[in-house]
Amino acid sequence: MRIVFVHPNYHSGGAEIAGSWPPAWVAYLTGSLRAAGFDDIHFIDAMTNHVDNDALRAQFEELKPDVVGTTAITPSIYVAEEVLRIAKDVNPDVVTVLGGIHGTFMFRQVLSEAPWIDTIVRGEGEEIVVNLMNAIAEGRWPADRRKIQGLAFIEEGEIVATQAASTVKNLDGIKPDWSILEWDKYIYVPLNRRVAIPNMARGCPFTCSFCSQWKFWRDYRVRDPKKVVDEIEDLVENHGVGFFILADEEPTINRKKFIEFCEELIARDLPRRIQWGINTRVTDIMRDKELLPFYRKAGLVHVSLGTEAAAQLKLDQFNKETTVADNKEAIRLLREADIFTEAQFIVGLDNETAETLEETFQMAWDWQPDLANWAMYTPWPFTPLFQELRDQVEVFDYSKYNFVTPIMKPKDMTRGGLLEGVLKNYRRFYMRKALFHYPWRGTGYRRKYLLGCLKAFLKAGVQRQFYDLGKHGYFKLESRDKMDFGFDMSRTIADAQMADWEDHADKKRKAAERREALRAQGKARAEERNAIKACGGGGQMEDEAQAPRPFRMPNGATPGLREPAE
Repeated sequence: MRIVFVHPNYHSGGAEIAGSWPPAWVAYLTGSLRAAGFDDIHFIDAMTNHVDNDALRAQFEELKPDVVGTTAITPSIYVAEEVLRIAKDVNPDVVTVLGGIHGTFMFRQVLSEAPWIDTIVRGEGEEIVVNLMNAIAEGRWPADRRKIQGLAFIEEGEIVATQAASTVKNLDGIKPDWSILEWDKYIYVPLNRRVAIPNMARGCPFTCSFCSQWKFWRDYRVRDPKKVVDEIEDLVENHGVGFFILADEEPTINRKKFIEFCEELIARDLPRRIQWGINTRVTDIMRDKELLPFYRKAGLVHVSLGTEAAAQLKLDQFNKETTVADNKEAIRLLREADIFTEAQFIVGLDNETAETLEETFQMAWDWQPDLANWAMYTPWPFTPLFQELRDQVEVFDYSKYNFVTPIMKPKDMTRGGLLEGVLKNYRRFYMRKALFHYPWRGTGYRRKYLLGCLKAFLKAGVQRQFYDLGKHGYFKLESRDKMDFGFDMSRTIADAQMADWEDHADKKRKAAERREALRAQGKARAEERNAIKACGGGGQMEDEAQAPRPFRMPNGATPGLREPAE
């Protein structure tokens, strides 16, 4: 059975300015499938190689796959849907499979707008995909599809979701097949080195309201640090990788494991051959301030901090649990340890103004990170913050949900004005850095790295790729307030998806009402007992008051030990 995976050809002018990123998802899936006995697997990286629809069609005609699978984050969903539509056009009998975070949470929306998709893999794919491919190879598809956990599909006109699959418990049992990738194509521009994105852990114990990763991975699980270093050593020796970024949301959460990871890198002398970067939280940096020189010795050269916003009010809204003062101190500590710092700001919420944008710039300049990014708030449709702000969301064209296009319109700004304010911050920050910092601060590796970052920004700017400016008509001689971002306003929430949201909201409301009723009953009973004691009651009445009795709901039902899941 021939399986073809495709990475969709989507570009936005965001993270791509720093390089071409290897799609690690296909290596992890392919590794699991090869371990299960599947060996006829092909990969088309349409994004990195800019494969258009005609070329993709030609490759499908040549390869003649039995199964075509692709993945999608929210902004790439329409391109991913088109990949599978083309596959069906070439061969109506091919089994089309979609995975990724958008399909996991928005499968009703996706199946409503792309009924040619045979099935959607919901959640971590390694184990689900093996079960799915076994069913196809053994001729049990589609008859046994309801027996496979973690799928969604259309059956007799109805959208069906099977029971959610459990998370992968043995992460160390996954052996990624890195050979499926064309490594000469994945270059980190600042250092001009091949780049990889392995992971040490999955999940996140924090619940930031704008993020969905903690919902997707669910359990927080950490791999054996030695196994991770085995993987990195393989990437260095067999694939020529010279820089990696841990894909983890926060690899420093488990301090003990992270230290073991660094120790193992040093023991194998890998920092001489490969350096690396991470995303993490400000609080972890402050916790580990004495260890930062040790982390630098292990090859950690770049830390991206989710400072998110300059105004403490915004930090509270995002549930970040950090303070403005913490952000500044964490950046200072990293700078002293000779680790490059990148501060991430989220802008574009309803209360954004020209003044608050100026405030984030002044904060960034005061903190003095090496790099600063201003990302447009993007209301992922499966996050708590989206549900809170849903009435304010006007654009449901998910191809623009990419952190660089202003989806949300602030109350006192136009979208064009918001974009102009963000670009003004970029211009000022990097112009000052280029003139007064990068060429003159530090020597050797530090200077090379910073000038490489500046080169990446300048290249993207000259090519008009930065923030997708070439597509937004930014360079036309007209007011920024009149900028046309090309939103497809015909895109709406599908009826099936809207019904699911409303059902979930109703269940959540009823669960809250049940909790409140239980609290009220408990309070009333406590007041009753106190009243009896105050009147001198005791004996049998007091014994009965202390004996456990089942609570009754207002409708007469008796609750169980746990409330129903929301």
